[in-house]
Amino acid sequence: MQSGKAELYLLAVLFLFTLWFIRSTVRYYYGEKRKLKQMHRFAREGDLEAQQHLAKRYQKGDILPKSCERAAYWYQKAALSGDEEAKGFLEKFLESHRKKC
Repeated sequence: MQSGKAELYLLAVLFLFTLWFIRSTVRYYYGEKRKLKQMHRFAREGDLEAQQHLAKRYQKGDILPKSCERAAYWYQKAALSGDEEAKGFLEKFLESHRKKC
């Protein structure tokens, strides 16, 4: 009898953990999606940090789909705004991805 209660308790805990995990994953995904939407808005408005961050995310395929063209676009926008670091990133990016894109 005790064994049956222990198994039932274990199944209940496992079920609750699974629900918590799914809920947390969905909340994380939608939170990241909301952050990226804001980041795109800031980047379009000329925020250099947002432009660089988007370029890196597109380059790595982090949350966003991997895209050489979009990464180069955002690096170029930041570089044209006068960001020296972005100019260096753009040069390195174009050298290393010339054959891949």
